Amino acid sequence: MKKSYCPRAAGVLASLSLLLAVQPCVQAAALAYVPNEKSGTVSVVDTATDTVLRSLQAGKRPRGIAAVALAGGTRLFVTDAASSQLLMLDSAGGSAPAALALGRSPEGVGVSADGRYAAVAVEESNSVTLVDARSGARLADIPVQGRNPEHAVFSPDGRWLYVSAEEAEQVDVIDVAQRRQTGAVAVGLRPRGIGFSPDGSRAYIACELVNTVYVIDTATRSTLARIPAGRNANGIAVHPSGKQVYVSNGADGTVMLIDTASHTVSATVAVGKRPWNMALTPDGAKLYVANGRSNSVSVIDTASARKVADIAVGELPWGVAIP
Repeated sequence: MKKSYCPRAAGVLASLSLLLAVQPCVQAAALAYVPNEKSGTVSVVDTATDTVLRSLQAGKRPRGIAAVALAGGTRLFVTDAASSQLLMLDSAGGSAPAALALGRSPEGVGVSADGRYAAVAVEESNSVTLVDARSGARLADIPVQGRNPEHAVFSPDGRWLYVSAEEAEQVDVIDVAQRRQTGAVAVGLRPRGIGFSPDGSRAYIACELVNTVYVIDTATRSTLARIPAGRNANGIAVHPSGKQVYVSNGADGTVMLIDTASHTVSATVAVGKRPWNMALTPDGAKLYVANGRSNSVSVIDTASARKVADIAVGELPWGVAIP
């Protein structure tokens, strides 16, 4: 049978196809998750409006936080120092959290870029616990040399874990596949925040007691530069472009912007009291800074390098995670 052709219908379909093609892709804004150590909660912040949407119960003393997108939604990994557990929360608050027993005083938690692993720095056992991020199962407890480890951060390719400790002048390096420490990088006293360039060729490490950011060549594990920062340099965040690095200065109440090409500070932004850990939105447009003594999160517009908002959260916010 010969098929009929309707010019009007064809025109409507063509117009509809064109309309769909030119419509912008509308995506929900990223959510920021802020653990409040004294309140025992996680504040959920809408980064489009910079407002708190809800609070999630998260043990009695939540500290470190990381987030990973899974098939069923976003899972939050939160360390509870009071119970010495890693809590695994549904970000929507729709189900009870699962928990994994850890050593005493767990601190920072990181997730690999592919969402396969989570890693927790455990202070009193001087170790890192490696976890399957999908199942929540413990994979290994890995001893490190530095005492009182605070952060465990994956390299972008997931091959290495860099671990900072309060009582150290080095960053310990764990081979994830071998499940053991295989090296160390010499830095200043009390390394804290760690961040990698997008290609993994550089690591940026804030050393609190020497007020310095160390720039490390990850291939040779040698120091490329030492950048003077503010007092009690602490948190680190690296822009997705790799062109800027942010360091929080706890005693100064500021965040400094470092130009990675020149290894110099290009701007200083006043935030709240005792700024600590930070996170950038996926597009790098905004930086969210946890102010522990102000019970707030400061929002920095990265294009203009200025603070655009302060968001009230719970008591003693420890950090920020944005998946």
